[in-house]
Amino acid sequence: MDFVYAQDMLTPVQWLLRAVVGFFFLLFAVKLIGRHSISQLRLLDFTMALILGNIISNPLSDKRLELQGPIIAIGVLVTLYTIGTFLALKLPALKHWFEPAPLSLIENGQILDKNLTQAKISIDFLLSQLRKEKITDIQTVALALWEPDGNISVFLDPKHQPVTLSDLQLPPPLFSFPYAVIKDGKIDGAQLKKLGKDERWLKDRLQVNNRTAIEEVLLATIDEDEQLKIWLYR
Repeated sequence: MDFVYAQDMLTPVQWLLRAVVGFFFLLFAVKLIGRHSISQLRLLDFTMALILGNIISNPLSDKRLELQGPIIAIGVLVTLYTIGTFLALKLPALKHWFEPAPLSLIENGQILDKNLTQAKISIDFLLSQLRKEKITDIQTVALALWEPDGNISVFLDPKHQPVTLSDLQLPPPLFSFPYAVIKDGKIDGAQLKKLGKDERWLKDRLQVNNRTAIEEVLLATIDEDEQLKIWLYR
């Protein structure tokens, strides 16, 4: 355990042990923080990520620094984070400080420039986010909200929303999930087994439909109706 203490010289094995211990301890700490902090970085999550990364990186690159202290510090920070997250669920005032309410950027087709300034985002960024939602006309937007995690939620005016089968009172088609049975020129036997098929059946289907060899297939999927779709290497 000498590798956790400050030393004048560390052997390659001791550097390796520091890196391994630091890596797995940080993974454990992030696991305790929770999956939410990985998928959506809120203010508190982002602050924690910066602090944890900075604390663990120094002893992994400087032999004069001990590893024991940073591990204790990370343990304390994770505990405080867990307590803060719990209190935020119980105390509305603290919750709003950590995770503020969404900010309206567009209402009834009108851009709220003051809120854009408050959110510190430009018109160009707003337009790019609308394009990602396949929206080209701002006047069709009933509401656009700047969420605490940095994403923009967009809601179209009802008269501009796409017509659904329910609106037309038509029976919807049955959902059929496609299973990938060939990936990168290799057969996925587990997926074929789920469908009650074998490799011989798949090869026969390839020969009948496309006369294609397995090695030529980048991706092949089969749905529950046994519809085969193939993408070849180009």
